[in-house]
Amino acid sequence: MKTVNHFIGGKTVEGASGNWGPVTDPATGEVTTQVALASVEEVDAAVASAKAAYATWGTSSLAARTAVLFRYRALLDAHRDEIAALITAEHGKVHSDALGEVARGLEIVELACGITTQLKGELSTQVSNRVDVSSIRQPLGVVAGITPFNFPAMVPMWMFPLAIACGNTFVLKPSEKDPSASVRLAELASEAGLPDGVLNVLHGDKVAVDGLINHPDVAAVSFVGSTPIARYIHQTASANGKRVQALGGAKNHMLVLPDADLDAAADAAVSAAYGSAGERCMAISAVVAVGAIGDELVDKIRERAEKIKIGPGNDPTSEMGPLITAAHRDKVASYVTGAAAQGAKVVLDGTGHTVEGFENGHWIGLSLLDEVSTDSDAYRDEIFGPVLCVLRVDTYEEGVALMNASPFGNGTAIFTRDGGAARRFQLEIEAGMVGVNVPIPVPVGYHSFGGWKDSLFGDHHIYGNDGIHFYTRGKVTTTRWPDPADAPAGVDLGFPRNH
Repeated sequence: MKTVNHFIGGKTVEGASGNWGPVTDPATGEVTTQVALASVEEVDAAVASAKAAYATWGTSSLAARTAVLFRYRALLDAHRDEIAALITAEHGKVHSDALGEVARGLEIVELACGITTQLKGELSTQVSNRVDVSSIRQPLGVVAGITPFNFPAMVPMWMFPLAIACGNTFVLKPSEKDPSASVRLAELASEAGLPDGVLNVLHGDKVAVDGLINHPDVAAVSFVGSTPIARYIHQTASANGKRVQALGGAKNHMLVLPDADLDAAADAAVSAAYGSAGERCMAISAVVAVGAIGDELVDKIRERAEKIKIGPGNDPTSEMGPLITAAHRDKVASYVTGAAAQGAKVVLDGTGHTVEGFENGHWIGLSLLDEVSTDSDAYRDEIFGPVLCVLRVDTYEEGVALMNASPFGNGTAIFTRDGGAARRFQLEIEAGMVGVNVPIPVPVGYHSFGGWKDSLFGDHHIYGNDGIHFYTRGKVTTTRWPDPADAPAGVDLGFPRNH
C-alpha cells in the first residue's frame, strides 16, 4: 500500500504519531493509500521549519523569489498530466476536469511571478518642509493554509504561491482524503530551487488544524471549506490574534428570466450543477425560473442530464466521476430520497446508479428536483453533489428576494438578453461573485475570489489584490533630512504643520 508522509524542511518526513488515515480510490471503493496524521509535536516541527526559513526568505530579494517562481511555473506546466492523474486517483474527478484544476492554479503562480509590480510602495515628497512620506508592504512571517478535498491542487495554489512571493513561509494542511497532489506540488517547488522550509506540507485531522490555528508562531491562516468549520477557524484563530481569511460553503443560484436563451441556460445549468460531480463551492445548485418558462427549462435540463456519461475519471469517455467517499455519497442520496416528502417533484433520481465493473465505487447519478420549496432540506443545505433544485417564481423581484434571503452569498448568475435587467441584478444581488450569462463566475487570477455572508469569514477575499494584501502588512515612514543650510528649528510643542 502506498504511504503519504509529510514534507517538512525540503524533504519527506515519515509520520511519527502512529495515526494513519485511509485514502480511497473513489471509482473502486478500495483503500489504496495511507496518509500520516500529524501529532501536536509534528505540527510544532513544521512551524519551526517555516519559522527558521523565514529568517532568510523574508529578507530575500524580489528577483530571487520570482526566479524560483518562474522555474516553478515551468515545472508545473511540464507535470500537468502527472498532477491531474494524482487528483483523479484520489478525488475521482475526470482527467480533463483535473487538468482544468491545475490550469486554474497555474494562473495564481503566474500572478505570483509578477509580484514585483504588486509590491511597489508609494512615496509622497515634500508633504511638509523637507518631509517625505513613504509606504511599503512587508511579509507577515509563517502563514498556514487549510484546504478542502474538492480541489486538492488548485486551492493550495490559490494560497501558497502568493504567500511565498510576498516573502512569507508556508505550512499547508491539505485534505487527508486526497493528499498526494499537494506533496507533489511541494516537491516540484523544491526542485525549482525554493529553499528548504519555505513550503511545508503537513497532513492531519483536527489535531493538525487546531495545532496550526492555535500556534503562537503562525501569523495568518487561510481556509477553504464548509461554513461551520470556516466559522470555527475564524473565531479561534482571530481570538489568538491571527489574520484570517476563511471561505465557507455556498448555495449558488442561477436566475433565468423569460427572455433568456433557454438552450444556453440549460447547457449552463447542467455544466455548472453536475461538473466535478457537483463537488464545487461554485456549483449551481438552485435554478430560479421566472414566469412561464419553468416547464420548458426543466425539460431541456432533463434531456441534457440524461445523456451525461458517468464512469471512472481515468476513462477518457467519462464526463462525470464518483463522489469522494461512500459516506458522502450516501448523504447526498438522502436529500434526493427525502425530497418528494418535502413537496418536490423528482424529475431525475440518480441514487441507484452503478457502473459496470466498478460496482463498489462511490457512484451516484444526476438528480433533478423541480418545484422545490425554500424550507426543504434540499434547498437549505449545501448538498455538495450532483443534485440540482429548480424553484419557480413569478417575477424578477420575487426571484432576487428569494436569492437574497439565503444565508449564503458566494456566487450567482443571471441568464437574460436584457442588459438593463442584468445591470440591475449585479447591483441588487447579495453575493460576492456574479455571472451574467456565465454560470460559474470564478474570477481570473488577477481579480479576487470570495463571497458574502456565511460564505466568507474575514475581510479579505482570496488571491488577486486581496490575496496580496492579506499576506502582507503596511508600514508608513515619515522622513525629514535636515539641509545643511537650515537654521536650528527649536522646540515646538504644537501640532506638526504641513502647510
